[in-house]
Amino acid sequence: MVRYINVPFNSAGFSTGVARMPASIGFNGVDIPVSVEPRRGEHGFLAESGFVRMVADVEAAVRDAFHHGDVPLVVGGDCPIMLGALAAIDDPGLVFIDGHEDAWQPTPDVRGEASDSELGMAIGHVRGPVPPSVRREKVLALGPRDAAEIVGMGQERIDTLVTMRDDAWLQDAHVDDLVSLAGPATASEWWLHVDLDVLSSSALGAVDYPQPGGITWSRLESVTRTLLGLPGCRGASVGVYNPDLDRGLAAPRIADFITGLGRSLDSVE
Repeated sequence: MVRYINVPFNSAGFSTGVARMPASIGFNGVDIPVSVEPRRGEHGFLAESGFVRMVADVEAAVRDAFHHGDVPLVVGGDCPIMLGALAAIDDPGLVFIDGHEDAWQPTPDVRGEASDSELGMAIGHVRGPVPPSVRREKVLALGPRDAAEIVGMGQERIDTLVTMRDDAWLQDAHVDDLVSLAGPATASEWWLHVDLDVLSSSALGAVDYPQPGGITWSRLESVTRTLLGLPGCRGASVGVYNPDLDRGLAAPRIADFITGLGRSLDSVE
């Protein structure tokens, strides 16, 4: 059975914006309390102490779901929610679907939100307040389209560190190519993470950092169904919808998508 875990975490240190995503979607489940403040910690991240507590609480909730034979589906909030889930799995694989590479170093000239860096922390490329949780060769990143911004800001891309394909590839990829590419990430127990900013702005405009390009809802649903047809998925996380930007209008569509993920997870081998 799927167990929903609601995590109202905003990496900027506020209780507004993406922190309101779980309440706007309205799934009954485990509610993770989050307390943050918008100041940088010793590793350079905003809301750093609250971020560390959130990761630990999500890990505990995911482990409890596993203990009771449930499949966790974590609803954010910001995408660092996935780090707690990865910490609950021994040597996990990761399929990371996101409009950004999310491996920024938290230097003084960048925002310093953990949501800019969670994949970097997960693979040990970014030094953060939580330890690495996944081997680079077991990561498949699908949909990033921020390469020009990364290079323009003098940051380092991670496209040579993990297997990565951009939004154009993801929109048009053949099922067989997707399954083949996912092989190393899904060869054992693995986690699926979906950041909704992988969608185009016409599909979902209520995200904090929109950018040109992206994929359609139908393509996202097709890709996730295909991936969840592979064995070994232990659960999924979905984040990054800001209901403050559209008065909650997209919430029913997002709820439909997450419900579909839940149905697929229920049937995972």
